[in-house]
Amino acid sequence: MHMGWHAVAMDETYDRQDTAVVTAVDEYDMDTLQPIADQLSAAAASHRTVVLDASALTFADSSFLNLLIQLHHTTDLRIAAPQHQLTRLLELTGADQLFDLRPSVEDALRP
Repeated sequence: MHMGWHAVAMDETYDRQDTAVVTAVDEYDMDTLQPIADQLSAAAASHRTVVLDASALTFADSSFLNLLIQLHHTTDLRIAAPQHQLTRLLELTGADQLFDLRPSVEDALRP
C-alpha cells in the first residue's frame, strides 16, 4: 500500500508530489489502448514526472509503444518493472535506449 497516494479509475493512478504513477494492467493494443492513453495523458498534463508501473502488463503492441514515445516527448516518463514481453518489444525496436527503465516503482520514484 502506498501511503499518501490517491487511486482513481480502472488502471490505478497515484499522485506523489510532482510525480504520477499510472499502473498498466493486462493487455494493450489499438482496440484497448484508449483508457490507459487518457490516464497517461492526464498525468503528463498535470505532473512533471510520470511513472508507468508495467509490472502487471502482459501484452503491448506497436500502438502502445507509439503512445509511450509520444509521452516521452511531453514529460519525464519512467517505465517501472517492465515484464518480458514489453522489454522484448522495447529491445527489438531500439526504444529501450530511449526510455528511462527502472526495476521497480520505488526505484522510479527516486531522481
